[in-house]
Amino acid sequence: MTKPHPLNQTREQITALDNELLALLAKRRDLSLDVARSKEVDIRPIRDTQREKELLARLVKQGREQGLDAHYVLSLYQSIIEDSVLNQQAYLQGRANPDLQKQQYNIAYLGARGSYSYLAATRYCERRQVDMQDLGCKSFDEIVQAVESGHADYGFLPIENTSSGSINEVYDVLQHTSLAIVGETTIEVGHCLLGHAGAQLKQIKTVYAHPQPISQCSRFLSQHPDLKLEYCSSSAEAMERVLESNDPTFAAIGSAEGGALYQLEAIEKELANQKVNQSRFIVVARKAIAVPEQLPAKSTLIMATGQKPGALVEALLVLKAHNLNMSKLESRPIPGTPWEEMFYLDLDANLSSEAMQKALKELERITRFIKVLGCYPCETVNPTQLSNSQLMIEPSTSRAPELNAEQDSHAYPRASLSQKNQLTQVKHGRLSVGDDQFGALAQIELNTDLQTYGQTAKQIKEAGFQAVVVTGLNNVQHPNQLLDEMKRALHQFDLSCVVAVEYETELKLATDHGDLLLICGKQMHNRPLLKKVGSLHIPVILERNTMASIDELLDAAELILSKGNQQVILCEAGVRTFNETLKPTLDLAGLVNIKSLSHLPIIVNTSYACDVADAPIQAAAAKQLNADGLIISLMDDSTLLEEQLLTASRCLGEIYRD
Repeated sequence: MTKPHPLNQTREQITALDNELLALLAKRRDLSLDVARSKEVDIRPIRDTQREKELLARLVKQGREQGLDAHYVLSLYQSIIEDSVLNQQAYLQGRANPDLQKQQYNIAYLGARGSYSYLAATRYCERRQVDMQDLGCKSFDEIVQAVESGHADYGFLPIENTSSGSINEVYDVLQHTSLAIVGETTIEVGHCLLGHAGAQLKQIKTVYAHPQPISQCSRFLSQHPDLKLEYCSSSAEAMERVLESNDPTFAAIGSAEGGALYQLEAIEKELANQKVNQSRFIVVARKAIAVPEQLPAKSTLIMATGQKPGALVEALLVLKAHNLNMSKLESRPIPGTPWEEMFYLDLDANLSSEAMQKALKELERITRFIKVLGCYPCETVNPTQLSNSQLMIEPSTSRAPELNAEQDSHAYPRASLSQKNQLTQVKHGRLSVGDDQFGALAQIELNTDLQTYGQTAKQIKEAGFQAVVVTGLNNVQHPNQLLDEMKRALHQFDLSCVVAVEYETELKLATDHGDLLLICGKQMHNRPLLKKVGSLHIPVILERNTMASIDELLDAAELILSKGNQQVILCEAGVRTFNETLKPTLDLAGLVNIKSLSHLPIIVNTSYACDVADAPIQAAAAKQLNADGLIISLMDDSTLLEEQLLTASRCLGEIYRD
């Protein structure tokens, strides 16, 4: 038996390797900036996802040959790619705004050193390799005043959290300032219970914390009802009060990184209700910035639409007409104007783009007030994914030909037809989908005209539909009440209520009111959301993302099935092609492929790929290819609804006759 090396010698070798790895990572980062310089000349997009996929696939394969786990290699290089993308963006942003470049910035943030705002500001400056002169503030108003007066170059304001939602006080502050949003940053929020060295949970009697962490850790706190809560203006203040108390029965909620600045240790970790807990911050300055066209940009604006019915929907239709994606919509009351609200919108677009400029001109004509708060680089870097088949460890002795991702049924033990030869059927009320049962669903947008709900439901039932997909929860006020009335009207005519989840925050609302859920295509890659859906006892329609492969759709379905929910319906809604058309194209060939691979039922949603008038042709083709159901979109405009329902009725009549 070979005698192992002495432990100290092994540790020295590991340390030497770590030093080499750090030096190589730093060199790689420098090379990525050379790539940015090249893109500055050629004006090419920051990200090349096809190259990223090829790079990751090659690295996973090479790592596998050296005994490294594929998921480990993928996770590692996803982080490296994210760092590279953000560094390139920061470099190009600085080059586009040379007059704003300084070696040191005065930064105003909430609280003192150690607060989450301080950590966000520190990382933002480190990314840009500039020194930070910090200016702690006691309130959001004080942050804004510091920037407006020139005492600070930038202000950091927390705008939303994945656990507790939007921070309304910041939206209210933004109504009354001339500052521009010039950046954003998102940090992981790891809430810990921080106490003096050696303190234990059973000793703690009083907990100091900011209201937001208290809300985000409500589950942990409810399990310890004897703890007395003391509210503070920031996490830094909470930690400072514990430090000054010198009392082992006192503790604070904050980050481990911040606690170290106050000589506090983590007694308990991962206190947040949600495992993934992130806070997004916006950066405000006195002067707006220019964003290079090759950078993914975000524009934020506020508008007041007035009180006439459908005013907000009319404004949102302008965005839809110009193919502008709205990633956030928030409403806040207008002080001094009862029952009127100001709407805040985040749009995934560069302010200088032709589409944005045309949309703004149209919005100026139909709104009472509209103002652009800023255009800035988007710092959300969605990780490039590989298919399950690319991540599987294949025996080196196998001589079988490699399978395409779309042929590798072993990647889907629950969704695969080879694992379950009986076709799945999903039923609710009169709706039955799969195993030779064809379901017909109408898709309508939630509106505020309650009086039309009953008549619309009656007409939809008479046209031959068994269910209604309700969309647009984020476009109306008080969706809870409206959904309640909509569901009541649908059930009166034996129609199942399917609620579309377009944003993760809508899941609870949809679950409370829907007989079924429809997870929209843009959420197909949201794995935390899919895991939650998988734990529910409610049928779910999983819509394919317009940029997703069949392999990725089945992978998403597999995740839901793995968490327990076996009532899954796949949905083909169209894929993007290279002809630059605004509408996606239905992938009917993909439908056939899925039917050969999976026992799950699959329906076709024609809402995005074709108008109601064109739906019969696509629907007939889908039925001939053994689709298990159909979704047809109907406008809520009463002048068009009757004609659309007549067309839909004829379409369904032809299908059922066949």
